[in-house]
Amino acid sequence: MPGRTGTSGKGGVSARDGARDGGTQAKGPLKRIVLIGNPNVGKSVIFGFLTGRYVTVSNYPGTTVEVSSGNMSLGARRYIVVDTPGVNNLLPMSEDERVTRDILLSDRPELVVQVGDMKNLKRTLSITIQLAEMGLPVVLDLNMEDEAMDSGIRVDKQALAGMLGVPVLGTVAPERRGLKELTAAISAGGSVPRALSVNYRAAEEYIEKIASFIPRTHISGRSIALMVLAGDKSLAGWLKANLEEGAIEAIEAVRDECALKLATPPEAAGEGGYHKIGQYISEARLRKVSEITAAVLRKVPHKENRLVSILGKSMIHPLWGFPFLLMVLFGLYEFVGVLGAGTFVDFLERVIFGRYLNPMFIKVFGFVPVPFIRDMFVGRYGVITMALSYSIAIVLPITSTFFIAFSILEDSGYLPRLAIMTNRFFKMMGLSGKAVLPMVLGLGCGTMAVMTTRILESRRDRLIAIFLLSLAVPCSAQLGVILGMLSSLSMKAVSIWLLCVVGIMLVAGRLAASILPGERSDFFIEIPPLRKPAFQNVALKTANRVVWYLKEAVPLFILGTLVLFGLDKLNLLGLIERAASPVVVGVLGLPRGTAEAFIVGFLRRDYGAAGLFAMHRAGLLTDVQSLVSIVTITLFVPCLASFFIIIKEKGMGIAVAMMAIITPAAIIVGGILNWALRYFRVSV
Repeated sequence: MPGRTGTSGKGGVSARDGARDGGTQAKGPLKRIVLIGNPNVGKSVIFGFLTGRYVTVSNYPGTTVEVSSGNMSLGARRYIVVDTPGVNNLLPMSEDERVTRDILLSDRPELVVQVGDMKNLKRTLSITIQLAEMGLPVVLDLNMEDEAMDSGIRVDKQALAGMLGVPVLGTVAPERRGLKELTAAISAGGSVPRALSVNYRAAEEYIEKIASFIPRTHISGRSIALMVLAGDKSLAGWLKANLEEGAIEAIEAVRDECALKLATPPEAAGEGGYHKIGQYISEARLRKVSEITAAVLRKVPHKENRLVSILGKSMIHPLWGFPFLLMVLFGLYEFVGVLGAGTFVDFLERVIFGRYLNPMFIKVFGFVPVPFIRDMFVGRYGVITMALSYSIAIVLPITSTFFIAFSILEDSGYLPRLAIMTNRFFKMMGLSGKAVLPMVLGLGCGTMAVMTTRILESRRDRLIAIFLLSLAVPCSAQLGVILGMLSSLSMKAVSIWLLCVVGIMLVAGRLAASILPGERSDFFIEIPPLRKPAFQNVALKTANRVVWYLKEAVPLFILGTLVLFGLDKLNLLGLIERAASPVVVGVLGLPRGTAEAFIVGFLRRDYGAAGLFAMHRAGLLTDVQSLVSIVTITLFVPCLASFFIIIKEKGMGIAVAMMAIITPAAIIVGGILNWALRYFRVSV
């Protein structure tokens, strides 16, 4: 099961065309409708239309990939609708693609609704072919019809439906155009696109041989045979669970024989031979797709919006793209860092929590006769006075404003252009330009950024990105405090801080890339047209992400606060401070009192920085000490919430290993900087 339905008897929600549950309850398990499509084709908007408000997001078993599911009613019939991760191929090249393939493999859906971009018909049909080979019933929805029309692209949907043998519709999801017709097509049920068959010629006999060993399952043996021939290693577990050892050995022998036949020269078999088979299969599918596309697609003269075209090209220009990049980053900082982390946080923290909620709860819990319980809720490390104050008053406004900004950038089509502009920088760290997305999100909240590293294709890339996020990317709340502290120093201090952070990021990225096995993923990214973000779409995405934060991150703040509360009650916090003092004083050259700031910084990075800022304003830190402390706290361990998210994403071993590397690295860099500034008598 890819996720819970999140509903009970009252949970059914009709699609928004007015189709309501007529009162007849379906008996037995609900039938399943699966949404499949390429990334960024509007699938999530259609999912929201079909399921309404009652949606559950959960991890697919054994992975960190989230899958959304919700209930839909069509008359007396009720369904579970599953929104799968966006894919470019059902031969998995990433964890997202493997999860989507496994959903089809593990439980045959009643219907597959394939959502495609009408402007990219070839890319859409390459997935349709694979669904046809699986023998699954399909309804094909060609979304973004308005953009196709604006680009002079016309698709004969009736002719395409005739060639495929499945219903084909055109929609403009954000405007709800065509969605009633889509609901009607779903209600009528799709059909298997049997007319969409591909002849693989020289490989056909081997496909049949392998298919003869495959037991009856939810998808056709032919499609599984094609995956095996193409070298799909992610199927190994399924094959082992469903076939005898002798059958697996026979399949491997057939695959090797096919590799030898298709390899040129013959010695290119083995791994190279499997790659050759995969290429052979892809080329055969592409020929079929090209044949269909030529018959149903035509281009007509159209009036191009020159301003939009010039802006789109300028944003990825090696020279002119940087002013746009700086404007976007400045706008992002103003909206998230100033409005979110400044205005909204001040209002919630000082007014809502400071004047009303915290005093009210302190007064209420003042009647509790047990000091231990009272302190656990409203004490220095209380669930209400610290955990909820931090997670709701401080972090929620920042993440919410960032979610809004991120959704706008996502819908506008700028994010792929941002990835292109930063690709060269990230290549120096063994990553690709796609890493800019979690890095930018890290400037809002590191906890959320760790989750978004899933967009990176390989495990190696995700590990490097998480490591760099934990080491050298300050969240906006911490960055605001740091910049406030730097503002009282010189521009020389700002330059030294920036040089240290960026330099360590580059060095650490290079070292991690050289140590971790695997190669950097190839950088392929589609550049969509610039478009005006739809308010409803932005609001829907933001709301879903805020709900995720409240469900996933807030409990981690509560857990972290309870840990601190326990350490405080056991008098271990003071012990940790005393143990850390020799390092803080001897290596970093800082006053002993700064040890507490670093300890609290593990709970929330910005609070650690705030403690240092208060000491600086009180005159307890010299300018050199202030700069050393700023650099060290920036590179210091991620906050507790981020640490728990890393555990959830990558496991306890990797999270602890990262902490074991980052903690001494921050101290060593701070110590070297302290020595250099004092030895060369640099004034800041």
